[in-house]
Amino acid sequence: MSTIRVQYGLRIKDLRDERGLSQRGFAARIGMSPTYLADVERGARNVSIDNMKRIADGFGVTFHEMTEGME
Repeated sequence: MSTIRVQYGLRIKDLRDERGLSQRGFAARIGMSPTYLADVERGARNVSIDNMKRIADGFGVTFHEMTEGME
């Protein structure tokens, strides 16, 4: 499993938790399957750049803010 995928997934989970959003609720908000989002959060999916942007938009942050600090 790619470390960057795990880091990105943890970033999503942290932002969701900070905002008090459930996985299912956030997935519905951004028009994404809850199963797909769960896989992304676990680092089990190689998420497309389009979906990365969709997730960032759902949080109201920039793409850069979503990936800031990742190596």
